[in-house]
Amino acid sequence: MHLAIHHETVYRYQHPVQRSTQVLRLTPTDGSRQRVLRWELNLPAAASRGLDAYGNTMHVLTLDRPHSEIHLHACGVVETDDGPPTPDPRDGRFPPEVFLRDSPLTQADAALRDFAAAHAAAVAADAREGLMAMLQALALHMPYTPGSTDAATPAAEAFAARLGVCQDHAQVFATCARLLGIPTRYVSGYLAADTEHVASHAWAEARLPGSAAEGGGWLGFDVSNQCLADGRYVQLAMGADYLDACPVRGMRLGGGQEALRAAVRVAPTPAPAEQQ
Repeated sequence: MHLAIHHETVYRYQHPVQRSTQVLRLTPTDGSRQRVLRWELNLPAAASRGLDAYGNTMHVLTLDRPHSEIHLHACGVVETDDGPPTPDPRDGRFPPEVFLRDSPLTQADAALRDFAAAHAAAVAADAREGLMAMLQALALHMPYTPGSTDAATPAAEAFAARLGVCQDHAQVFATCARLLGIPTRYVSGYLAADTEHVASHAWAEARLPGSAAEGGGWLGFDVSNQCLADGRYVQLAMGADYLDACPVRGMRLGGGQEALRAAVRVAPTPAPAEQQ
């Protein structure tokens, strides 16, 4: 599947910002399930490019002159594997056990421990099926509710409120899976859906036990859509939680109140050889 992606983010400020620095994870990389055919970032100034600790492509944008707006635009075409979701046995630069540790936004409380424990036997018997059952139970417990949380909401708080969006779902799922001994990482990216999203998507990837021949490897679980990640998904970045993998994160001096507008459009497009 070939997916055309347009992602626009605009920050506007009540007063001029004296200086700001934005860390951008807005560039997908080639992987076992995706290949980047074309990608570009349109930014208000030149940005330095590198890799973060997890191997995600990262740009650092610094604006050292007064500004009242920051306009970020990412676009391109990514080819994805549109076959049935299958685990990826490659572990990357870190052993899977790194993703058993908690993080600032994925610390478990008693309620999360009890919820995870209720699925322990099923996950031990069949990790893939057990995690799918936990995913479905989680979707019932905290239905997708836009505006109910923000970027700083920890998993335990969202679970207690019984509300959340994709980032909360991914963090709660990761927290519970880690409690059951399944390494799990938070993933940010894009989803080709029937409706236009106002922001990028998020899901979790769990490391199923065993070798590739035994069905082991990393597999994406999307609580918000109650499915496995397939060819409709494009990964931007991954980490322990939202703070590691969010598309844009920054700091500023001045500016007063901030207004954010973000829009994402992801749609299938003809293969390059078919385009006119």
